[in-house]
Amino acid sequence: MTDDRAGRTEAYDYELPAELIAARPSERRDASRLLVVDRARGGFTDAAFPALLDGLSPGDAVVVNDSRVFPARLLGRKPTGARAEILLVRPEPPALDPALDPARDPGLHPSDSFDRTDARRWRAMVRPGGKLKPGRTVDIADGFAVEILDSAPDGTRLVRLAGDGDPWSLIHRHGRVPLPPYIARDGTPEGDPGDDAEDRERYQTVYATPVGSVAAPTAGLHFTPELLARVEARGARLVKLTLHVGFGTFRPVTAARIEAHRVAPEAYSFSQAAADRLNATRESGGRVFAIGTTSCRVLETVGAGGRYEPRRGWTNLFIRPPHEFRAVDALVTNFHLPRSSLLMLVAAFAGRELALEAYAHAIREQYRFYSYGDAMLVI
Repeated sequence: MTDDRAGRTEAYDYELPAELIAARPSERRDASRLLVVDRARGGFTDAAFPALLDGLSPGDAVVVNDSRVFPARLLGRKPTGARAEILLVRPEPPALDPALDPARDPGLHPSDSFDRTDARRWRAMVRPGGKLKPGRTVDIADGFAVEILDSAPDGTRLVRLAGDGDPWSLIHRHGRVPLPPYIARDGTPEGDPGDDAEDRERYQTVYATPVGSVAAPTAGLHFTPELLARVEARGARLVKLTLHVGFGTFRPVTAARIEAHRVAPEAYSFSQAAADRLNATRESGGRVFAIGTTSCRVLETVGAGGRYEPRRGWTNLFIRPPHEFRAVDALVTNFHLPRSSLLMLVAAFAGRELALEAYAHAIREQYRFYSYGDAMLVI
């Protein structure tokens, strides 16, 4: 019998004490806690993040998203002097080809990294959006402004970066780390966590390479080079893919029924080498561990037919109950916001009731939540 409640957005709500939202990363990346959720026995165990190694066997594969976060937040002022914020989402036209050309090596290419593009025109989120209409400008710094060109139904704006020099140089000089707005820190306005040198390092995985994300694939933040070496020393394959995380990751599901929600498309790249490794993993009886919901979404996109296929393009796959997983055997993920599409993905994989029980346990045990928080392993 179908669980009708699982289709209602209110079924993915929970109360989180504000003090459990992590405002800063842990002292060491791998010092985070890990809640191990066992689907077969319907229970969970408290552990430290390196305990992830205990669940790996020779021949398993650990799949990470190697997208790199760029300083996408531009803070400036309107002609009136009022403050304004531009969150750059993706270059326009998109930097990633919509289809894979089989005549060339389907690995990562320069076009997979947004910073290899002529980034003058962007899709962006603008705040305050209602008063920044097409034709208006936001001054970011001397000689650097953002012009609003048009609006789109998805709430984004087409903008143009106006300034002397390479636009990426301007972005890196004046942009800020796009930390999630729910992070609260002393001395910063509500909804503006600020950023500092620590964020530039820690809101980035140690293996991040192609530039393109406006939010970190946070499950990967817990890995150190040493821990990755230990993964491979156990005989597990380390496999990389790319999904550039977009603005939709911050958007709650507002529809009453979850099937009415639409996930914004995000650019991804999955190479021939990655496909070969994962197909070999499955053929030898190994398991595929997805590190993060972003890796999971790419794997379920390229492996929906039962085999992993090399592809590049855009995915708007919304994984929710009752999704049938074909490409992922275990999931490592952080704790997500109530009523979010990410929590619904976890509920689809673990089972909604078990997932919410695990969250309730994590709250009782004072785990740290959200982007800089602790992690969960669902096996």
